[in-house]
Amino acid sequence: MAERKPISSWLTDMDGVLIHEGTPIPGADAFIKRLRDSGLPFLVLTNNSIYTARDLHARLNRMGLDVPVENIWTSALATAQFLDDQRPGGTAYVIGEAGLTTALHDIGYVLTDHEPDYVVLGETRTYSFEALTKAIRLINGGARFICTNPDETGPSAEGPLPATGSVAALITKATGKAPYFAGKPNPLMMRTGLNAIGAHSESSAMIGDRMDTDVLAGLEAGMQTFLVLTGLTTVADIDKYPFRPSTVVDSIADLVGLVEAG
Repeated sequence: MAERKPISSWLTDMDGVLIHEGTPIPGADAFIKRLRDSGLPFLVLTNNSIYTARDLHARLNRMGLDVPVENIWTSALATAQFLDDQRPGGTAYVIGEAGLTTALHDIGYVLTDHEPDYVVLGETRTYSFEALTKAIRLINGGARFICTNPDETGPSAEGPLPATGSVAALITKATGKAPYFAGKPNPLMMRTGLNAIGAHSESSAMIGDRMDTDVLAGLEAGMQTFLVLTGLTTVADIDKYPFRPSTVVDSIADLVGLVEAG
């Protein structure tokens, strides 16, 4: 096999890699500082579509992680980029929060429940029966079904919460229409992110805590993959999958020394 090129750009998941339940993971601050000092292009990614990049910048900053707005890439931004490429200036009925609605407004989309081109489902803590019913009827009426991410559950202090993937399954059951998922593990999210920072997959690395989203997306996008064990995936879980990460490390702290100046 040909030897891989040196890593000249980094993509990293946020939850489970840099932070855990609102607290920075040890080494995350040193890793981000090393990235910024290196001058290498990098992105912090999240499948969560609730928050805008500006919101996330402020939240991370309060935790001592200084990530510029332009270095944050969400499933909402990936979804908006996809729709702008597919049908510029289109219309959508949206179930989601400000992270998604702002991203769609920014690309010039009109949000409407009158014969929209798309029904776009994102993350929210207040899924409404009325909104889901409307989405089902619009899809049955011909609207195309798009989903920001396939995550079936999300974390909370009280335990797992139903997330976008679970709600999408309900809509699919009612309509017979499966959605197109823009977020991880779709390599589209990686490729659009790499394009946003002018990076190339063969010299890029993806860091994540989940085999089924982060590692799979990085692998399918042609990147080196690093699995950290500070999130959902354990060592025992790795062999359950038909693919493996390039490298397994205990935490983000173990990767600080791999970031070389550009």
